[in-house]
Amino acid sequence: MPADFAAEPLILDVKHNSLDDGPGIRSTVFFKGCPLDCAWCHNPESKSPEAELAVDPAACVNCGACAAACPHGAIRPGAVDRDRCRRDFRCAAVCPTEALRRLGRYRPPAEILAELKRYLPFFRNSGGGLTLSGGEPTLYPDYAAKLLRGAKQLGIRTLLETGGLFDFTRFQENLLPWLDAIYFDLKLMDDGQHREFCGAPNGRILDNFRRLAVVARTGFFRLLPRVPLVPGLTDTDENLAAIARFLDDCGVRRVDLLPYNPTWTRKAVLIDRPTRLAIERWQTPDELERCRRAFAGFAIER
Repeated sequence: MPADFAAEPLILDVKHNSLDDGPGIRSTVFFKGCPLDCAWCHNPESKSPEAELAVDPAACVNCGACAAACPHGAIRPGAVDRDRCRRDFRCAAVCPTEALRRLGRYRPPAEILAELKRYLPFFRNSGGGLTLSGGEPTLYPDYAAKLLRGAKQLGIRTLLETGGLFDFTRFQENLLPWLDAIYFDLKLMDDGQHREFCGAPNGRILDNFRRLAVVARTGFFRLLPRVPLVPGLTDTDENLAAIARFLDDCGVRRVDLLPYNPTWTRKAVLIDRPTRLAIERWQTPDELERCRRAFAGFAIER
């Protein structure tokens, strides 16, 4: 684990009644912190392991409560001086419209598990369960294991969404025994492009996928590769063909193609995070069909 990630994670959100993070009705726990730095990350507020302040000027009613609460002189109507801000979040605590919001706080696993009990009938009747997402949950294997183990003890099916950059031995020991499914993102097959646009080499990610594909053949868990489609980058014919060859070599014949969603750019603005790749359009049906054709012979989930 990188030295700048603490043993106990901050949780960005726990989204109940989710329909987007696996089968059925689910509760999704979003972790803060990720070893990758994907230029198009749909949850840019989950990259940093630290608590952050989101500022939405459009929601500000100029009541002045935040400025009165801030002892650092960092607040003016509709804006925050990030250089002065000490992130003690006194402003967010008094904001009546959530124009200022704290992103990330520690939540004990037992507290989250207690919440899950209320949703047991929905999980059972819909085939849903618990999803760990992020950020990157595998950065915190001990914490994640407590959640997964606790969920299984409650009879809840479990799923992990991952970017794949983790220590395989520790993953296999701590997390894999408690997982029913793994959604594994594959982004760029060219290592140079992966370094440039995802912030890290892809060698370990591809090796981890190969090893999981072997274990998945036992039927112990379900492994689903996902490809986030980014116009002109991950959705090129060359990249998709390379992913298809890789999956074929791994004996995997099912894939989930995730259409590009441009709404992440506004999230980046709220936390004052510069964007290198601001593609603000949706993909067309013709573009999506072209991407599907690259996986002819594969079962496509979406």
